[in-house]
Amino acid sequence: MSHPISPDTIAALASFDTCAVTNAIECFDVRLRNEGFTDASIRCRLPSLPPLVGYAMTLRVRSASPSWKGENYLERTDWWTHLQSRPSPHVLVIQDMDKQPGTGAFIGEVHAAILQALGSVGAITNGAVRDLPAVERLGFRLFSGNVAVSHSYMHVVEVGGVVEVGGLSIAPGDLLHGDQHGIVHIPAEIADQITATAARIHEREREIVKYCHSVGFTVEGLRKIASGNPCPTEDQTGACPKS
Repeated sequence: MSHPISPDTIAALASFDTCAVTNAIECFDVRLRNEGFTDASIRCRLPSLPPLVGYAMTLRVRSASPSWKGENYLERTDWWTHLQSRPSPHVLVIQDMDKQPGTGAFIGEVHAAILQALGSVGAITNGAVRDLPAVERLGFRLFSGNVAVSHSYMHVVEVGGVVEVGGLSIAPGDLLHGDQHGIVHIPAEIADQITATAARIHEREREIVKYCHSVGFTVEGLRKIASGNPCPTEDQTGACPKS
């Protein structure tokens, strides 16, 4: 990101689910509608927790076989300092580089606690996580390709750089939003406008749902209330978004 988003905006984004955020992003026509989010291979492991919002910090790891250097993931801690230097809140995004990702888990109770102390609110990986009940008690969000009982030969291969998780390319500093529906990348240039747009769309959706359950429901009435574009106008944004 070119500049950090205000804490108030981060908090406001966390009050919406990922579907609402995605609806708002679509208003601005900044990317194709089949891009910018993870595919079904990435699952939210703790759906009872509130939505995740934070800036990506990236790692590449392996766990299927030992490191050629003979080190394990607890013996390389330089990335802790790197993480602490980044704008918070952070989201640790881990690409498991093994041919079959997820042999071992990088994040469990201990590393979740460490990451929280360093300013992280959650982790996303195409690999594995573990200790789900303990991590849930910490309130640390987890998204992964699978769960595993062991950390196996887990070791860090690379710190920083662009990674790919669930079909989504993620760079350090990208603003991410996630819940039980998945992970979406929020484009920096429209981040400050997402919450107002999401609220406007949500209000219109509530009107439609309410009308569908009303005594006087008619198809003609539904067409009338559902017509129009809830996206912001040129006067509201300074640009002309498309629906």
